[in-house]
Amino acid sequence: MIIPWQEINPDTLDNLLKEFVLREGTDYGEIESSLEQKITSVKQQLSNGDAVIVYSELHETFDIKSSRSLNY
Repeated sequence: MIIPWQEINPDTLDNLLKEFVLREGTDYGEIESSLEQKITSVKQQLSNGDAVIVYSELHETFDIKSSRSLNY
């Protein structure tokens, strides 16, 4: 289920983004970025529609996926 990021409480959204960028294996390329830069980058991708927040009811987890990777 895709969750519109605009409908998430701003504090909750910040916590979701922070948890997402701190996940092991999240790669941002050759240049190391600060935590705030990573969060800002993901937030911008959500704002631009390049990424979406996906919630799994089965696993009760969320992920942030590239819009292009979804078939909708």
